[in-house]
Amino acid sequence: MAALTLKNWKGDAFGGVTAGIVALPLALAFGIQAFSGVGDPAAASWGALAGLVGATMLGFFAALFGGTPSQISGPTGPMTVVTAALLGGVWVSGGGNVSSTLLTMAMAAICCGLFQVLFGCIRLGKYVRYIPYPVLSGFMSGIGVIIILQQFYPLVGLKGSGSMLDLLAGIPAVAQQGVSLSALGLGLGTILIVCLFPKITTKIPATLVALVVMTVVSLFCHMDDSLIIGVIPAGWPLPFFANSSISLNNLPWGEMLKAAIIPGLTLAGLGSIDTLLTSVVADNITKTKHNSNKELIGQGIGNMVAGLFCGLPGAGATMRTVVNVKSGGRTRLSGMVHALLLLVIMLGLGGLVKYVPLSVLAGILITVGWGIIDFKGFKDLLKIPRADAIVLLAVFLITVFVDLLTAVGIGMVIACVLFMKRASDLVEGGYSASEMTNFDKESPWEDEGGMPDAIRHKIYVQRLNGPIFFGTITRFQEVMHDVPDNVKIVIIRMRLVSFMDQSGLYAMETAIKDLQAKGMVVLMTIIQPQPMYMLKTMNVIPALVPYEHTFATFEDCTRFLGETFV
Repeated sequence: MAALTLKNWKGDAFGGVTAGIVALPLALAFGIQAFSGVGDPAAASWGALAGLVGATMLGFFAALFGGTPSQISGPTGPMTVVTAALLGGVWVSGGGNVSSTLLTMAMAAICCGLFQVLFGCIRLGKYVRYIPYPVLSGFMSGIGVIIILQQFYPLVGLKGSGSMLDLLAGIPAVAQQGVSLSALGLGLGTILIVCLFPKITTKIPATLVALVVMTVVSLFCHMDDSLIIGVIPAGWPLPFFANSSISLNNLPWGEMLKAAIIPGLTLAGLGSIDTLLTSVVADNITKTKHNSNKELIGQGIGNMVAGLFCGLPGAGATMRTVVNVKSGGRTRLSGMVHALLLLVIMLGLGGLVKYVPLSVLAGILITVGWGIIDFKGFKDLLKIPRADAIVLLAVFLITVFVDLLTAVGIGMVIACVLFMKRASDLVEGGYSASEMTNFDKESPWEDEGGMPDAIRHKIYVQRLNGPIFFGTITRFQEVMHDVPDNVKIVIIRMRLVSFMDQSGLYAMETAIKDLQAKGMVVLMTIIQPQPMYMLKTMNVIPALVPYEHTFATFEDCTRFLGETFV
């Protein structure tokens, strides 16, 4: 573990405090959602406490032992959806036993952590980069839809549980049960504040403003006690074996462990994907490089400790990490400060949290779910290759109506089969295996000798040698990131790029935007038919790269350079 440093302590302290403020309402909301299928009047208070404990323990230990210095960890949407399904099933099958329900969650979190430590030790972290964009898009969009649908009942002051099909089937009966207009008003008001407040200022987290404002409004409205969180146990969090509210006697330990192992593996897989994607986001903002295997080990330790204290399992959280980085957080100290702030809130302000209306938290989660949905991917469905569109839709539907891990597995199988077909077609078309796997950025090609000497020092030639698809975009991003900052013109050679899928297209679009943001002129030469179709369909050409900056031969590009820049 790298030594802690205090060189950026002011930025880390401010970033950690800001991230902690953002994390508070999300920890409460995710915790309560996880216990939405538990049919006990105190379920909301258990969930709120589990969310806070999970955010505190995971946030601290993942920051301390992890491999992404600026990452903030805590309960997230994918992890909460799996946990909610587990707890609802255990509650029903166990006959409403509180102790067995809480302990099964603890076991699942500990199993999740053990699997993540194993993933890190056997160095599985690097393989996350091979997940195709359509799989991730369909998966994350499905989770967003699940989160939104699960908030429908608490938004109108009712309690709902069960699968997505059960939730959808029960919506017509809502009118007969009686909608709470005050709960609906508070939920809609929360959504409006979260959406509109950033237009006024982004210095104060909109979710916190919505939480405080709508809670105060609910106090003046004298909301029914059944529609608020309720009393949260005060005091220092205790491990499950020392918790007086949990009875360890006469419990079916074997059955609980059996029920926890598969969900634990699911949580480990989803948490690892969620975390490492967030690590990539942090790298892009801070211009650093995370240690993926070390990050998995840190996440595993954090989830094991969270489980030990009956906290909700979680992962690296993208929004909280971005808030931390933009507020000055750069080292692991920021994540630890974020966790300590939540601990202080849990110890000192738990008495105030009990007044938060469930519909307010539902409104916050609806905005979170909306933000998770990949609208760009759906908007481009008719433009991307048909195979990518099929994968995206299949993963999305399976995520919503079947199972999250099944969706990722089936999506990967379909994507790999389709890619093997594409690879076979390319080999039959005359492309060698080496041309399909490497990006050459060193050796000049034979037609590059005529570049004008007067501006040669301002030009960087990026040679791409093979298809740009989900399996090669990490290497593509690395070589594009290595373009020197002092050049003025970047020539992207596309002669050997025979194919580009949705993952590759979005990676190319991002790379071009990044180069242009640095003031560089981007030129492209010898674009093959399929990549040209993709670039035109998605309006990368001509919106980002005008037609006059694309060339049929490198000689045409050289002539243009001499006429325009010399």
